[in-house]
Amino acid sequence: LNLVNRNVHSKFEQLKTSAFETGSEIVKYFEMLPENNVLKQHYNRFLQLPGNEEKLQLENLLRNEIKPGAIEVNIMTKVDKNNYDSQGIEIKDGSDALGALKAYAESDLENSSVIFSAGLNPRLYNYLENFREFDAIDWGVFKKKIIIKVSDYRSALIQGKYLAKKGIWVSEFRIESGLNCGGHAFATQGILMGPILEEFRNKKEELSSELFSLYNPALKARGENGYDQPHPIYITVQGGIGTSEENDLLINHYKVSGTGWGTPFLLCPEATTVDEATLELLSQSTEKDVVLSKSSPLGVPFNYLKGTSSENERLGRIERKKPGSPCTEKYLVSNTEFTKEPICTASIKYQKLKLEQLESSGLPEAELKKQKEDLLAKECLCVGLSNSAPVKYEEPFLKKLTAVTICPGPNIANFTKIASLQEMTDHIYGRTSLPLNPNRAHMFLKELQLYMDYLRDEIKTCFNPGNKEKKNWKVFCENLETGIAHYRDLVQKDLVSNKLNFENGLVIAEEEIAGIKQWLEKL
Repeated sequence: LNLVNRNVHSKFEQLKTSAFETGSEIVKYFEMLPENNVLKQHYNRFLQLPGNEEKLQLENLLRNEIKPGAIEVNIMTKVDKNNYDSQGIEIKDGSDALGALKAYAESDLENSSVIFSAGLNPRLYNYLENFREFDAIDWGVFKKKIIIKVSDYRSALIQGKYLAKKGIWVSEFRIESGLNCGGHAFATQGILMGPILEEFRNKKEELSSELFSLYNPALKARGENGYDQPHPIYITVQGGIGTSEENDLLINHYKVSGTGWGTPFLLCPEATTVDEATLELLSQSTEKDVVLSKSSPLGVPFNYLKGTSSENERLGRIERKKPGSPCTEKYLVSNTEFTKEPICTASIKYQKLKLEQLESSGLPEAELKKQKEDLLAKECLCVGLSNSAPVKYEEPFLKKLTAVTICPGPNIANFTKIASLQEMTDHIYGRTSLPLNPNRAHMFLKELQLYMDYLRDEIKTCFNPGNKEKKNWKVFCENLETGIAHYRDLVQKDLVSNKLNFENGLVIAEEEIAGIKQWLEKL
């Protein structure tokens, strides 16, 4: 992190001193800013001025006001295996997640944030109390901020309160679509993005007040002065955004503080490091190529691009009757079904033992087949997700392991052009449009379709549904219907384009939900 920080600041100083001429780094910086940005407006005025004293003053102002972006660090909270010393004794506070947090807290980063994703880890959240780096310096001013990824309002309230009681403030809640996202997918029980955003918009002040009522007393209990009002809380959103119109809807209607575009940037070599073969796969991908898979050893559904070198390697091992991966990194070891020490469910050792158990289990043929398929789908993500950079730069750090896994969201199927950073930002801010799939569904409609697929798969793969499953599916359907009603309201308010297609998509989903509910009544 210190190395990244040094490099960023060194390059930024070079940018600040570069000439105001076509193609220079400082000109690119200003050209990429959105039109409503104050600095962009100063820059546009600067361009219109003749070469005089006023222009020189404005140039100095522009150079002094620009800032590098924040360096944000993500910790997947549940990836937190214990580590041991050479004598086999567990290292105190030395687990993966705790070690990562300690390193971040002690790093040189300032005006930075740590992002906690994948849910509440009490051990990790309790460990935060050891570091004063996360305390407010003044009202709304933090050296290191805390961001939490959440799937809904309830999750934000629970996690925010847990930390507020310790005198720790959450500066941002980052809402991510349950299914229309890259990587691990944490599906809600049919609660869609629109209603989730509506709840955050309506309850933002309530959330802030409730957290502050716990935070301030906690500060005073440890001898600090506290504050007169809550620190700001930013609500941001990501997952499936594809057009400037959708971006504007999120900011203007739902009043979010910002939006995240992850997946499209995989086609932007200036922003992400993707090897040539995988880049080509991404640009050519269609909807059938991005699947909600069982690939993750963590047992969480995982959005995943088919056809990668990693998938081909895994299938080749299965064909040779040698399933599983060599477990070299051991970040995702978690299973103790057959061993005292945790092992990874994608490893050769686990797959061999599990296959033997399944063969002697006496399960019905259909269920046995399904369990085998789910098992053999597991892939080594430790190597696969980190391998694209060394493959691209021909600097292998894992001997003979060159397979690449990549995990875009379903939205990648709508983008085909390998774009420059300028082209991507122009697309986001509505200055131009990148070529998109002409049949692309609105981000809200696409998420609804993904949830319908998810529900169908849940029902199809549950061989003996009981009352619990039936009750869950009924609630799932009711939540989807609530989402559809919310989206109808958007249509009536002219907040979505191509209203006919949007409305047709809602009708199709509604009819299918009605059929599922009738089937549940008979079950």
